[in-house]
Amino acid sequence: MSDQPYQGHQGHQGHQGQGYDGYDPYQQPAPQAWPGQQTHDDPQAAQQYTQQWQGQTWQTQVHTPVTSGSAAPAGAAASAETSYLPSQGAGDAAAYQSGGWDGVPQGQAHAQAQPHAQFQSQAPFPSPTQQQSSGTDAQPADGEDPGYGPATLSGNSRVTDAQRARLEGRSPIIEPGMQPAALTALLGLLLSGAAAVGPYALVVPLVVLQAVTAAGWFRLNGMWPARQGIALAFAGAVTADVALLVADRAPAAILGTLGVWVLLALVLQLRSHADPDERMYGLMATVASAALAIIAAGYLAAEADAVTVGAMAVAVGVLARALPLPTVASVAVSLLAAAGAGVAGGAMTGVGAGGALLGAGAAVCALIGHRVASYDYPSRFVHFTAGVALPLAAAAPAVYVLGRALA
Repeated sequence: MSDQPYQGHQGHQGHQGQGYDGYDPYQQPAPQAWPGQQTHDDPQAAQQYTQQWQGQTWQTQVHTPVTSGSAAPAGAAASAETSYLPSQGAGDAAAYQSGGWDGVPQGQAHAQAQPHAQFQSQAPFPSPTQQQSSGTDAQPADGEDPGYGPATLSGNSRVTDAQRARLEGRSPIIEPGMQPAALTALLGLLLSGAAAVGPYALVVPLVVLQAVTAAGWFRLNGMWPARQGIALAFAGAVTADVALLVADRAPAAILGTLGVWVLLALVLQLRSHADPDERMYGLMATVASAALAIIAAGYLAAEADAVTVGAMAVAVGVLARALPLPTVASVAVSLLAAAGAGVAGGAMTGVGAGGALLGAGAAVCALIGHRVASYDYPSRFVHFTAGVALPLAAAAPAVYVLGRALA
């Protein structure tokens, strides 16, 4: 063994004497000197010969949020603080030579970034009460124009009458009015006049009535466009008309067509990929629409004189119901007017005095259809489809039954 002490062991002892108080985990090790290269005892002198790598980091400072109620100078100052961008020019070179950004060494800058990140992650979000108070502070002062007015339920032309009534909590019953009643009266008079001409002439206004009935019922139930359901219901109505003409206006043609179309609607809904609730709702709407359109073919199966009297009574009764009167008075006036029209129609045909009963019975069914078309905040389109067709379609069974009874 040599008498010379082990130098590495001495360095280890010196390291123990210094302790870990000054230890920097991010400090780069001093470069080893090459043979023949001069070493430097001064760390500052050795640092300038040490290769260092420096890069930009994300800014971790916490900035206070800028509220809308702040004044313009304060907002400009806050935006200036929050819109910090490090310079890309000579300042980068100076910062690079100094060992870090803003003269801070890399190790110290990383050590300072950790408390900022922890503080930012622990910063609580503003509570709803604070947000409400900040929103209250952001309201304009007296005399300033806020740029918009308070929300209202009236005065907006884009809001329909049905939507306004629903928002205001009014009754869901909105009657069609005089214009749909006039269209119903016109269609009723066409049916009355065509029945006096013959069954083939009666088919023309009857097909129009059945088409409007099929479309109006779907629209009344909020299902639109529903082209498949409307086409299915209208096809059933046309099939019933053809079957009546072929079978010499036998009522069994109506029942047979109705049964076949109910089964067809059931099969089509079972093949649908919609939800079970939607399929059930669509099935009920399709069956009801097809049933109403097919039942309207009862005008073709009834006696010609009964159709003339009944359609005339419905036309007059619906016009009387549209008068601006209280509900009870309007219904009473409508029934009396329909009975009077039935008496007049019975005098012109072979029905006789029984025309009053026929007219009153048809008017009762027509008022039921009128009431259905007025329910659940109907739109104007519903009024001009279901409101026009349902009174006449609902009166078809009464015209057939009473016409056969009084014949």
